[in-house]
Amino acid sequence: MGTKVIGMSVQGASHKRAGKECQDINKHLVLGDAVILAVADGHGSQSCPFSKTGAIIAVNVFCKLMADYYSKYTTDMTTLMTYLNREGDTAVARAIDEEWKRRVEKAHVTNKREIPKNESDEISKPDIWKQYGSTLLGLLITPSFYFAFQLGDGDALFINDSNAEFAVRGDKLLGIETFSLSRIDAWKNAITKVGYLPERNSSHIFMLATDGFSNSYSSEEAFLKTCVDYHTAIREHGVDAVSDNLKTWLNETSEKGSGDDITVMFAIM
Repeated sequence: MGTKVIGMSVQGASHKRAGKECQDINKHLVLGDAVILAVADGHGSQSCPFSKTGAIIAVNVFCKLMADYYSKYTTDMTTLMTYLNREGDTAVARAIDEEWKRRVEKAHVTNKREIPKNESDEISKPDIWKQYGSTLLGLLITPSFYFAFQLGDGDALFINDSNAEFAVRGDKLLGIETFSLSRIDAWKNAITKVGYLPERNSSHIFMLATDGFSNSYSSEEAFLKTCVDYHTAIREHGVDAVSDNLKTWLNETSEKGSGDDITVMFAIM
């Protein structure tokens, strides 16, 4: 049986009350025996009026570039793993950053939005990027290894029957601030990791989630226990049952917890 993917983005409870649209986006691609997962959280602040578009662009860029890398090295996974391990937080992160900014600038012009200028009356690209600010969290999962990418907040986890551990752990900033693709040289804030996978006969799940999920729990311990509970539910009740109930569960989590938008994705191996 191949990898199955389920995922959901829900509007935060506080955002519903304020009439504010969901800024979370998720996307996945299945490439034969590999899968790509991506989630992004648009900042949604007054200074970032187009951050949902920025989040859409972010997941599209990650999925496209990872698919290109996988296609290029499809017959030599060892070389791909070595490349991602060596260049993940440099060349790969920079490619993601630059392509996101290129697409943001194109979207801004295509939609005929006001072009900000600096004191020299030149186009101020940083002021364009800021309006589309978003985080990005992604996974490329192959039969033998995974590559995790994180820029900003959110969580990527590897879960088995009794334990949930972070597949990659991004840097934490004070308060509610987070790293963003909209920053100059944003790629320098990316965190990446390459890890080996256990044998296919073991029971494991990868999970991606925006910060609205973990922030809904009183402690990291409670959050990780919930992740294991999801693993148990999938194994005991099946992928379809969890998928059918996921929207309801995430809405309840937001209502009782952070009030923020929540996205959760699972890759069931």
